[in-house]
Amino acid sequence: MNNELQLTTSKKPRLEWLDALRGFTMIMVVAYHVCQQGFMIPDKASSSMPFLVLFRMPLFFFVSGFLAYKANLVWDLPTLSRLTAKKMRVQLIPTVVFFLFAACVIRTEPDFLTAVDTMLHSTTKGGYWFTLALLYMFIIYYLFAYIESKLRWKSCIPILLLFIGSLAVYETCYLPRYFWWAFGHKPAIYVSWLHTTSLLQVMQYMPFFLYGNIVHRYWQQSQRIMDSKWFYPFIVTVVVFCTLDALKWHTLRMQWANLPLTLAKFILLTIVFMYFRHYHQYFTKMTWIGRSLQYIGRRTLDIYLIHFLFMPNLPAVGNFFAANRHNFVIDTTLSVVFGLIIIGFCIITSNILRVSPFFKKYLFGRG
Repeated sequence: MNNELQLTTSKKPRLEWLDALRGFTMIMVVAYHVCQQGFMIPDKASSSMPFLVLFRMPLFFFVSGFLAYKANLVWDLPTLSRLTAKKMRVQLIPTVVFFLFAACVIRTEPDFLTAVDTMLHSTTKGGYWFTLALLYMFIIYYLFAYIESKLRWKSCIPILLLFIGSLAVYETCYLPRYFWWAFGHKPAIYVSWLHTTSLLQVMQYMPFFLYGNIVHRYWQQSQRIMDSKWFYPFIVTVVVFCTLDALKWHTLRMQWANLPLTLAKFILLTIVFMYFRHYHQYFTKMTWIGRSLQYIGRRTLDIYLIHFLFMPNLPAVGNFFAANRHNFVIDTTLSVVFGLIIIGFCIITSNILRVSPFFKKYLFGRG
């Protein structure tokens, strides 16, 4: 997660509503982990998480791609090397440190090395796949931006081709009949290198990163589309039908279900993005909710790395929801309330560690 919200290389005012949007997304991420890992409620057993999960991580990658575009940046080899080295420091060092610490204190394996090996060969890396996958995306994008800058003609075609290509790769993850790495495929006894390296998540989420990048590249045109009278009613109508199978029907097979679900992911993150932009006056530092969400939004890396250490162990909550009728409001409220408590402890822990300039630089990428 990139903690620098500079939209270009020049000193421009921060988009406060974008900071708030990042904070909101971080709350959704922690709330989902509370529901899934803390309450041990399966996705399909919850009345809210199957809906929220559709856009929480895609939205995070969308914002990262949005911020990755810097209009005034001169792409040469020194710039490419500097940005890549900085991104590797910011993403890798904290991930490795907290990954090892989590393996030491929260895993149930009989010894530390076994825990490390289990986490390392899992798809999710004990939850720490995100920063690794995001690092891959930034490196891919930096290389693309450097090559693109060398083209004699300037056009939207290169970025659109990359986006379409990423969608094609994304689709392979949901075609088990044709691709051995796809979801639903019965894997062999070994763990594929795509899982071990977390490249599978790059394949899943790269389109959302590039979507955010395209929206920022063509910001004026994007705003005109979002402000048009027909756009919002149209996408809201479409997304209702796109989510029905995931939330209620469950009749489509995975290959076919992925088509409406993919469209739902893009539309839902667009709706959330449009909401924060439209009501930007409520997310400034002049309002308490704006200040709160912005503060969380500027600490997304810290919170993501630390929050796994504070997950509750409350399977009784999951048992309660399994025995009683689900309710969207109760499901969401309980997960969000516990998530906010955990975020509070994460921020306190982060502030304690940030007393040291060394920890501030190498654990959280600041300085």
